[in-house]
This record gives sequence, structure tokens and C-alpha cells, in this order.
Amino acid sequence: MSKVLIIGAGGVGSVAVHKCAQVPEVFTEIHLASRTKSKCDAIAASVLTRTGVTVPTYAVDADNVAETVALIKRIKPDLLVNLALPYQDLALMDACLETGVNYLDTANYEPPNEAKFEYKWQWAYQERFRQAGLMALLGSGFDPGVTNVFAAHAMKHHFDEIHVLDIIDCNAGDHGQAFATNFNPEINIREITQRGRYWERGEWVETDPLSWSMSYDFPEGIGTKKCYLMYHEELESLVMHIKGLKRARFWMTFGDQYLTHLRVLEGIGMTSIKPVEFGGQMIQPLQFLKAVLPEPGSLGPLTKGRTCIGNVMKGVKDGREKTLYVYNICSHEAAYAEVGSQAISYTTGVPAMIGAMMLLTGKWSGKGVFHMEQMDPDPFMAALNAHGLPWTEVEL
Repeated sequence: MSKVLIIGAGGVGSVAVHKCAQVPEVFTEIHLASRTKSKCDAIAASVLTRTGVTVPTYAVDADNVAETVALIKRIKPDLLVNLALPYQDLALMDACLETGVNYLDTANYEPPNEAKFEYKWQWAYQERFRQAGLMALLGSGFDPGVTNVFAAHAMKHHFDEIHVLDIIDCNAGDHGQAFATNFNPEINIREITQRGRYWERGEWVETDPLSWSMSYDFPEGIGTKKCYLMYHEELESLVMHIKGLKRARFWMTFGDQYLTHLRVLEGIGMTSIKPVEFGGQMIQPLQFLKAVLPEPGSLGPLTKGRTCIGNVMKGVKDGREKTLYVYNICSHEAAYAEVGSQAISYTTGVPAMIGAMMLLTGKWSGKGVFHMEQMDPDPFMAALNAHGLPWTEVEL
């Protein structure tokens, strides 16, 4: 008998609620809250139609700790799943500490006024969660999340040491729009316009944004795509926990049309988070841009094609060098048919549900703040196959 409170009613929140409802033996009660209750109500209606499960909904300001505490005390969940904005991570962790509830999220904290993706703010909660006897599981999405578990799986079953890690994220889908982002535009654009960063022989090396690229031939007919080096948050924890890493990088594919639009918008200041005065009030250009771009949730029925996300890992086993590729391919059309969302939301929402399942069933446990690669990868890897994100591993 487990009760979960999910905060966040965007694309990922929608997928997570639908997937939780498919596992009633674990998630006996699912509660959904967001700043905009109407979004929660729409998700709850879809879940009821598709699964017959009733999901109570609530309005909550996740930035307001007292308001969240009151909601937690009212519902008394076993776990809070944070699928809101990264800016709200710390406030929700504070609410969990005050109420004695375990915590899970999919993205690390980011200050609202600075595009800075670091775990230091959440790592600072380690002792408080440990002393409270609570667990905080960070980054239970796909990347971060599944990619961390892929690395832990490889360490457990295939390597004595992993020396080189390349995480490669390909969205080979097409939504037919001139320019749109597949998840929250504000978060997405902040992420890809920051400086690149990778781990090389014990130190971080920075690059200009999207200045390094490579071509990679993706499997199962997806073909060759151009990938750009970026900084991504899972690298920060993986270099601490994966034995032997000498180099760790993250790559993502972008089409030429997307990058052309992005460069124009950046050139005229529309991607800036520095407030400007307009109409007698201060606004962030990026927040205005978000308001005029297509809502990511509207892209579900339009998007065709597949995603391919995985880890290419080089290392040694019993003195022999080897290279292993572990990946998942997800169909946009299949994801939409199942839960009404495209594959970008699906590949994050499913791991959020599985991470919650790991905690609620006791397969993963601990006191303090943890990353996915610190847990036993086997039950999570099995659950991926069972709940819609099957993986493949090949030795290259």
C-alpha cells in the first residue's frame, strides 16, 4: 500500500501519472498537484479514461514551502515525486524534510537568474536527509537517470574499469514546426546555450556553446546524425562514482533548421535571462519567447520518428579492452498512442515512475542524498524492459 504525490503537470508529469496508474499493485494512491489545477484535471481525466484509475488533483505553489507542507500533511504520501521546474527543487526538498517524506526528482536545481546546472545545492542536503532518516533520489529521468543506471549496469556486469564514457542523445523525430522545443522551452534553451563542458583526466574542460560536433551512425535504421557536445548534469556525479573514468562527454543531436533559428534568436537577445523593461514592467526575453513558442504538449500528435539515447563505454575487463554500447530506442507514435505524449516526455516520465517504484518497494533504500548509479542497477534495468523502455547492449 503506497501513496505518491506527484508535483508538476507538464508532459513528464502526465506520462508519470499514466505509468503509475498502470501499476496499481505499487501505486495504490496517486495524487497530482501543480500551480495550474486545470492541467492536473486534464491529466486525471485522461488517466481515468485510459486506466480507470481516479487521481485526486490539487493546486499548489511549489515555491511556497508552507503551502507544500500543508498539502503533504493533508495527503500523507510515502513519496514526493518532483516533476516541476528545476528552480523548485530546494523548496520541495525543504518541504519533505519538514514533513518526513522521501523525495525524488528528474533534474538538478538551477537558480532562476543564472543558467548554472550544478548539484552542489542539493548535495548540501546530504546530512539533513541522513539525520532525518529520509532518502532523496536525484535525477530519475532518462538523462540524467537511465544513462546513470546504464553506466552502473556496465560496471557491475561488463567492466573492471570504464575509461571513456560518451552519452549520446538523438531525437530523430520530426514535429513539422519551424521552431519548437520538446520540453519546457525556458529550461531547454537555457541548457543548450550555456558553455559546453566535459571531463578529461581529472579536470573539467570548457568549450564554446555547441562548438564541437561529431557524426554518429545510430542503430536500427536511424542512421548518421550530427551530434554536438554539451554539458549535462549526470556527468558531475558519474565522474565521482564510476571507477576509472578518464574522459566523460555528453552529446545531443540538433537539426540545421533548429540551430539556425536558435542562433537568430540568440543574436537578437531573445534567449537572454537578463530582465529588460517592456510595457512598464521587467520581463526576461526568454520567458516571453516561451510564451509564443508552441506548447511542448501540443507536439505529441504531430511528432513522428524515434529517439535513441545510450552510453558508449570503453574500458577493461580481466585485462582485455572492450567497448560496449547500451541504448534505448523509443517511438514517438507508440508513446503518444499509449499515454498521449511524445517520446521526449515518455523517456523521462517512465524512469520517474520506475525510480519511485524502486523506493516504494524497498528495492532501493538509503538515508541521505543519492544518485542513480549508486543503486543496484539490476531491478531498474529489468523494470525498463517491463514498462516500455526496452534496452539493447552490443559490444562494438
